[in-house]
Order: sequence, then C-alpha cells, then structure tokens
Amino acid sequence: MKIYQTKSNKIPSTSYREVHRKAMSEFNKIKALTKRQPHIRSAYFNKNKIFFTYFWKHLNQKTPRVRLERLKLFTCGIELVKNSDCHPTSKENPAKKGEIVHRFYGKTARGIGFVVQIKESKRTGRKELMSMFISKAEV
Repeated sequence: MKIYQTKSNKIPSTSYREVHRKAMSEFNKIKALTKRQPHIRSAYFNKNKIFFTYFWKHLNQKTPRVRLERLKLFTCGIELVKNSDCHPTSKENPAKKGEIVHRFYGKTARGIGFVVQIKESKRTGRKELMSMFISKAEV
C-alpha cells in the first residue's frame, strides 16, 4: 500500500472555534470556484468530482472532541484527495450494499498518518467525501 506525503500540516490549535474558522475559510475558497455544489477534482478518479455534502452532515454527528480532531486534518485531506494517485483500499460498505468505500492513506508534513474516506454510489457513480481521521495503525 502506497502512502501519499502531503506538504501541508494539521491546523495548529486546540480551540474548536479557531480550527473551524480556518477549515471554513479553506472550504469557502473551494465553494467560491463553483456556482453549484462545492466539489474538488480527484487525481486518482481521473479528475472526477468529489462532493462535500455528506462530509458536513457526518462531521456534525460526532462529539465536539472528535470533530476538532477531524477538522484539524481538513487541509491535509483536501490536498490528498486532489493530488494523490496512490491506490486506495476499496470495499463494499457493510451498512449499504449499493456503496463502495475507498480509503486513501496519507502522512502530514510532520509525519502523522491519516486516512481519508470517500464513498461511491454503485448506481450513479457519485463520489462523496465521508471523513478524515488520524490513523490508529502505523502507516
């Protein structure tokens, strides 16, 4: 399994307010590029669009502490999805049989391992950013 090395680091702060503000400013830059749904284009999926709608819903279901840790990885995760052509681990979503979950592995500039999950609908082929989190295992 190949791991993508990002040039960006985690958002440095312990305050949820600060981290959220910085992540939202990054998201607003992406949002300003389109009049429709915000998306980024993935190098691995032949420049197909990856949408954010599921990411924000999923993130808001988490506890504040988990939300903070995941938002800290926002810039790294976006860079990984945009630039990585490393093969992810892909498997059928156990909760929904009509979806495939792709897991991309990366490292921040400081060497912290993290994972970005993207779900893909088998029927439509639409790809949604699911989540990003620190990798528990050594990557």
